[in-house]
Amino acid sequence: MMKKTIVLTALVASAIAYKSSGSSAEVATETFTIDAETTCLAKNMYFEAKGQPKAGQIAVSLVVMNRVKDSRFPNTICEVVYQGPTSKWWKEEHNKDVPIRNKCQFSWFCDGKSDEIRDVYAYSGLYLLATRVIDGRYDGMIEGSTHYHATYVNPYWAKTKTYIAQIGDHIFYRWD
Repeated sequence: MMKKTIVLTALVASAIAYKSSGSSAEVATETFTIDAETTCLAKNMYFEAKGQPKAGQIAVSLVVMNRVKDSRFPNTICEVVYQGPTSKWWKEEHNKDVPIRNKCQFSWFCDGKSDEIRDVYAYSGLYLLATRVIDGRYDGMIEGSTHYHATYVNPYWAKTKTYIAQIGDHIFYRWD
């Protein structure tokens, strides 16, 4: 796969500041590479934590990164994000891997809803944030957490993990 290097010239905050003030707000720029692993992390952040505070978005991504480092999980960002059982019928009949509904590690991937990015401004900001997470800028922030869940659910596994913190609408745990 060929990688492309681009310059992001309109970050969400800059675009919003410019639109709302009507003045010539300074636009931040940063050069980064578009690649599959960053795209997987950004999509996961978009669907799992788009409406969360920045710290929550980072924390959700750090769970993915901590899983990549943990031998109990797959070895790449994309494998971690898309981890889950697939339908044998789809594989046998259509030679296609289709996740079993509501059985994935990250619910957005197999909830039956569209995985189309609809808010490109939010996604571009999350993509940039994903590059920073991958670069290690936030390592250690959630003390090695490998699991999280929304505050409105009570998964069976929560009792078996070490509570780390609540950030936004998510509660984070470490698998010791």
